[in-house]
Amino acid sequence: MTDNEQLVRDFINAWPRLDPDELVGFFHPEGTYHNMPLAPAVGRDGIRAMISGFISSWRATEWEVLNLISAGPIVVAERVDRMDTEQGPVALPVVGVFELEGGQIKAWRDYFDLASYTNQLA
Repeated sequence: MTDNEQLVRDFINAWPRLDPDELVGFFHPEGTYHNMPLAPAVGRDGIRAMISGFISSWRATEWEVLNLISAGPIVVAERVDRMDTEQGPVALPVVGVFELEGGQIKAWRDYFDLASYTNQLA
């Protein structure tokens, strides 16, 4: 396993603690987090705000990695993100593309169907 793969696995494994500051610590100061159906968050403050907004209604989360591949500074993680939210449980298929630089996440793009998330809350 490469250092980049381990960094992404460590990041994924940190999510169940639901600590925005810990999660933001994985990012480059000028990093970007882009959930493709939404506008991107740029910089640690923007990323912290986005993560805090998402997890504010979550009681618990666990992300199952189905496939993880890497080539140089790029790591791709196919996952099922499971969240226990105030509105009920959600299981969301996601593909995340991570660009790493200097042991930090420079860019993270998550591709998923937003309706798959919202329909499970209805």
